[in-house]
Amino acid sequence: MLLRRTPNEQEFLKQGFKMNKVKSIVAAGTAIFVMQVATSSSAMAQERTSTLQQVKDRGYLSCVIGNSFPGFYSLDKDGEWQGMDIDMCRGVAAAVFGDASKVKFMPVQWAQSFTSIKSGEGDMLSKGMTWTLSRDTSQGLDFLETYFYDGQGFMVRKDLGVNSVKDLKGATVCVLTGTSSELNLADYSRTHGLDLKTVVFDDSAVRNTAFFNENCDALTNDKSGLAAQRSAAPNPDDYVVLPETISKEALSFAVTQNDSEWANIVKWTFEAMVAAEEDGITSANVDEMKNNSASPVVRRILGAEGDLNTGLGLSPDWAYQVIKAVGNYGEIYARNVGPDSVLGLERKGTLNALWQDGGLMYAKSFR
Repeated sequence: MLLRRTPNEQEFLKQGFKMNKVKSIVAAGTAIFVMQVATSSSAMAQERTSTLQQVKDRGYLSCVIGNSFPGFYSLDKDGEWQGMDIDMCRGVAAAVFGDASKVKFMPVQWAQSFTSIKSGEGDMLSKGMTWTLSRDTSQGLDFLETYFYDGQGFMVRKDLGVNSVKDLKGATVCVLTGTSSELNLADYSRTHGLDLKTVVFDDSAVRNTAFFNENCDALTNDKSGLAAQRSAAPNPDDYVVLPETISKEALSFAVTQNDSEWANIVKWTFEAMVAAEEDGITSANVDEMKNNSASPVVRRILGAEGDLNTGLGLSPDWAYQVIKAVGNYGEIYARNVGPDSVLGLERKGTLNALWQDGGLMYAKSFR
């Protein structure tokens, strides 16, 4: 029996057919668009070269440092960079190339520290930079490992007769602008009602000169920095660092944000330095340890067995190359900032000692 439909029913069916046709076209178009986006994203991912590959292709590591901070980064009489930060960068170069000399240093003013990494000009930042929440979350950087634990202090002239920061009420204080030192100074002054007057500088050398020329009553900086500045004074014995430490300053490396492959290389280079000290591996005995040690841990660190290098994309002996070139963490500390160095900083009993000696230096597991 043939079903006869009313004109209204026929029109309804026509409209339904049209709607289904439109839905099919939209669905097909959406599928094509998704495929195009996926293809484009895949092509872009293939076009992007990893930081590790860029460094290898360039033939050297680009390391961002400051202008001068004796013990951490400064030029020697032969015009060669030396210091703790310098050794850290050379260690990464040794890990990547097997040659610690394949690094170029970029000394920048404090204000350019972050942009030099975000712009891709520098591969890593190693310049006595304090790891803070805002820097880690809003500057386009990832902070990795703390290689020196410090704290902010104050230096004054001895003839000022001051024995405590709290005796500096109403004094003028030289400080580098844009640093955590400037913010800590404001917090401390406000908390203790000291009404300290800040004299800010963009350049640390100009700041130091102003202090030594008695343009301000005190100089504030990390205590390692104060030791460096005091050592460079015309008459170091004319100055004293006050006993108070008003902050925690975790000096740390940084790389561009969300680059885990490269971040792993930088942080595990440092871990290798600490692990080597824990296990008694030095630049002097590293060959013997690699060839003769019965310790599975030592053999894994030095690449004599295992395949820990594969996840880093480096050669099996990458950590051996690091220790051979720059030494373990203890050697680096002693050479640059230790008791017999220009800074004369004691390590024993400080946070920079190994964990078994009561400090915070603790290598993650090589396994």
